[in-house]
Amino acid sequence: MTATTLDPRTALVVIDLQKGIVGRETAHPADGIVANSAALADAFRAKGLPVVLVHVVDGAPGRNETPMGAGGPAPAPWAGIVPELGPRDGDIVVTKRTWGAFHGTDLDLRLRRAGVTQVVLAGIATSIGVESTARSAYEHGYNVTIATDAVTDMDADAHRNSVEKIFPRLGETDTTEAIVALLG
Repeated sequence: MTATTLDPRTALVVIDLQKGIVGRETAHPADGIVANSAALADAFRAKGLPVVLVHVVDGAPGRNETPMGAGGPAPAPWAGIVPELGPRDGDIVVTKRTWGAFHGTDLDLRLRRAGVTQVVLAGIATSIGVESTARSAYEHGYNVTIATDAVTDMDADAHRNSVEKIFPRLGETDTTEAIVALLG
């Protein structure tokens, strides 16, 4: 569904655009995802709207044989947010240990304190961190918009499924350019 409007207090939430993740092979080139996310961040900052930069530093607690879950905390350079995004003064930085940005973090509290009613999502990976955050944002009652040219995945089919089947059920989707235009 095409993005139709942005609430007066909309936040940009950028998922896992960090050095160790943007260096992976993705369905769409990560440099384009970073550039579009940076354009969104610049536009949100120019309007005085919150920019949230989320990064993952460790695996979820409990049994998990994935490399991060089994290997403990990620090395500091791996977890660092890409410099094109910041953080800049006033940005909110959220550190997570699970796929989604809400569980086990203070993201919901910080958004509510800022009066946020809508989130625009960007980042990597579409079917993991972005989709998990979108689902949770929807469940928390936020209006959800996904910048489809500011998300990608390591798996092209998973990316396509999220963009075509899941995201339209959770909110609106559109391009970076269209979302920036809605900011006015």
